[in-house]
Amino acid sequence: MKKLFFTALLSGLAFLANAQDRWSRLDKDMEVAVAVDTLTKGKYSLVYIDKVKGFDAVVKQRLIDTFFKTYPKLAKQYNKQATTKVVFVMDPDYDGIAAAGGGVIRFNPAWFAKNPGDIDIVTHEGMHLVQAYPGNAGPGWITEGIADYVRFVDGVDNAGANWKLPDLKPEHTYENSYRITARFFYWLETKVKKGTIVKLDKTMREKKYEASFWEKQTGKSLQALWESYKANPAI
Repeated sequence: MKKLFFTALLSGLAFLANAQDRWSRLDKDMEVAVAVDTLTKGKYSLVYIDKVKGFDAVVKQRLIDTFFKTYPKLAKQYNKQATTKVVFVMDPDYDGIAAAGGGVIRFNPAWFAKNPGDIDIVTHEGMHLVQAYPGNAGPGWITEGIADYVRFVDGVDNAGANWKLPDLKPEHTYENSYRITARFFYWLETKVKKGTIVKLDKTMREKKYEASFWEKQTGKSLQALWESYKANPAI
């Protein structure tokens, strides 16, 4: 019965089938799954595949709640064509923290054992699914900077994870990615021109990003914007 159930569920997840995408090899995950939950709210569906026994039920529910609170909002704001069907895999064989691709977010349960409050990993990784950038869309620092910008703006409980944007330091550059770039993006959005990050995200997804984006959007080059930021970095 269990095998038949997994087979039926996999058939329902055919939209993720991609032999080249390691995140989408759900058949292997299902073979060792200890629990599978399918949840739907409105047009959004989440399949939660648990490959580890004894994972904290409270953390699990908070991860699920964070998805349904943040992902629909991000899809509406940034990419209305983003997938409406997402899979979480709690995977003890994954040695990173979390990663997203092909409609799947794979988590390392060991991270949550040490950092149970870090539920906004879901917000960051969910944004990667919303981004859905094609290959060679643009610089990786933009991709990760946007994801952490979104985590800062739309996160559910960053304070609970002691997660915050770092103060600017002399050695920082906009290419540092993640939180350093996210802080610069927040400054751009709030101090220079609102709507810049939505347009930047769209440009990346359409594979139209060029260095001239910044001057067209703000009237200044990227380097000039960074110099202005360094001169007055308050956010």
